[in-house]
Amino acid sequence: MSSTTNSHPSPDLDRTPPKEPELPETAPETAPEADSTPTQAAPDADTAADENAPVGADAAAGADQDASADVTTDADASLGAEETAEAPPAVRGWRAKHPGAARSVTCTVTSLAAVLVLFALLMPNEPDRFRPAVFLRLPVEAIFGAAVLMVLPKTLRLITAVLAGLSLGAMTVLNLLDLGFNEFLGRGFNVVLDWVLFDDARTYLEDSMGKAGAVGVVIAVIALVIAVFALMALSVVRLANLLARHSGRATRATLVAGTVWVACSALGVQFAGVQFAARSTAGAVQNRVDRVQATLKDEAEFAKIAKKDAFAKTPPDQLVPDLRGKDVIFAFIESYGRSAIEDPVTAPGVDATLDDKTAALTKAGYAARSGWLTSATYGGSSWLGHSTFLSGLWISNQARYRTVTAGEHLTLTGAFQRTGDWRTVGIMPGVQKNWPEGKFYGLDNVYDSRELGYKGPKFSWSTMPDQYALSAYQRLEHGKKRDKPLMSEIILTSSHQPWAPIPKTIPWDEVGDGSVYEDIQKDGKKASDVFYDSTKVKEEYGRSIEYSVTSLIDYVVKYGDKNTVLVFLGDHQPLARVSGDDADRDVPISIVAHDKSVLDKIDGWNWTEGLKPDDTAPVWRMDSFRDRFLTAYGSTPHP
Repeated sequence: MSSTTNSHPSPDLDRTPPKEPELPETAPETAPEADSTPTQAAPDADTAADENAPVGADAAAGADQDASADVTTDADASLGAEETAEAPPAVRGWRAKHPGAARSVTCTVTSLAAVLVLFALLMPNEPDRFRPAVFLRLPVEAIFGAAVLMVLPKTLRLITAVLAGLSLGAMTVLNLLDLGFNEFLGRGFNVVLDWVLFDDARTYLEDSMGKAGAVGVVIAVIALVIAVFALMALSVVRLANLLARHSGRATRATLVAGTVWVACSALGVQFAGVQFAARSTAGAVQNRVDRVQATLKDEAEFAKIAKKDAFAKTPPDQLVPDLRGKDVIFAFIESYGRSAIEDPVTAPGVDATLDDKTAALTKAGYAARSGWLTSATYGGSSWLGHSTFLSGLWISNQARYRTVTAGEHLTLTGAFQRTGDWRTVGIMPGVQKNWPEGKFYGLDNVYDSRELGYKGPKFSWSTMPDQYALSAYQRLEHGKKRDKPLMSEIILTSSHQPWAPIPKTIPWDEVGDGSVYEDIQKDGKKASDVFYDSTKVKEEYGRSIEYSVTSLIDYVVKYGDKNTVLVFLGDHQPLARVSGDDADRDVPISIVAHDKSVLDKIDGWNWTEGLKPDDTAPVWRMDSFRDRFLTAYGSTPHP
């Protein structure tokens, strides 16, 4: 009997056809022409020989495949014939010599590409949401993206894959920014308003690490951003090509994944408290769009709010009449938050300092009352806290700050200037360049870091110790003879992060031009040894608050008199590493006066006696203080 082979030619024309199997001698000469047609190998290793092929032909074809050891077959299974054909000659040669290593590298790179894309799709933008379960979910965006890429022609598929990769890169960078902003400022990154903060961040790095260190960090960040965009685009392109080469299996897998996602979403399936059917990227995009719209809407609405002012037209003689003749100081202590008084690590030292300084004030004939204010900012952006407190408006973002400082809304400091009965000055050691906002705040003269005469070293970000800034204030303004009392705004910066090195209190007559601080600065701790240690950073933060409070109260005791009135507060809580992930935005505020009648005016506020507010003290929003203060000291509203 004759045997015939019915196998069809393979579409893989690059394959060497196997030899035609020898026919038995008894085969008739009139065998069909198809019997002598060479049998082609299947396009890949998964394709079996036709079931009707005779055993002899099948075995011969298999033996021939094993003998050929064609590396193109191996590459076809993992990379696809297209990728192999397009590879440079050197790469093809390396694959031919090392087929096993080539397969391993290919699988590893493809796996890493898939992991990178899934990470980008599932990445949370808040530090406390980073946990393994978050990355074990099924993202709907991956399913939808695979379905779209599989049906597109080659050129359009490539363009779409690149754009998708760049979009994922942008989302990843924005998520990283969210993580940083949440860690330092307690909020996400605002794509409309927060770009201006990068210049402040660069300046902070220069102040903390030096110019060379700051340049290195900036270069590293730029390189990281470029790498994220490039790797994400390459990863999506690679996966798109893989889907196209194995469209049959990819289609089936996509359908199964889509079915599973729909079922899990409908049933609310969770693992470790996390929804398995994820739509993180879509939700993040929608959230950002909503935030942009809300920001633009808020900017327009706030412009109208800022024009309304209960004391806008109050005559000068009806503003703070009960403080006439008093030297009034409004002092902000950087990062002086509620956590300084209540955190188990910082509270013992800070509370002891507050008790000790309360006793010192009492001995000198002063008294104090303290309460709580809720700041409009957290972890940084101190100017938002300052402007909220002084303007009586809730300045929670940069757009509001620009709007209010460009207008003529009456500030607390401006009210004193409007009377004409005070000389108004600002002591701003943290300001290192022109500061036009001084006019908005109603300050006759502003002394920035360049005008305070300091000749000593910087203490990380802080340009000078608080004790020196107060000593310069005494020398330049408070200690001089004048025909008017002073109203002063003083910003104390020694408690600014990274809280190392910290100055030491020295005798006032030794402060001089600040050169004495050279040895103190050298003997201090390094920021790098403190800032990244969760316990050390809290300890040093507490010590910095102790130093700032001590400097301020010691100044009042030494240089104040019966007409001195001090209002001091924190501008915001320290960052989450110190205050905690769930910290509120409360800051302590105290009013200190030698004249008993000054504190009698605020008896109805129910503040705590002394410099340490207790839990029963009222908590007000910071923007409410201006009107309360003006009213308490006799100002008459005239909207």
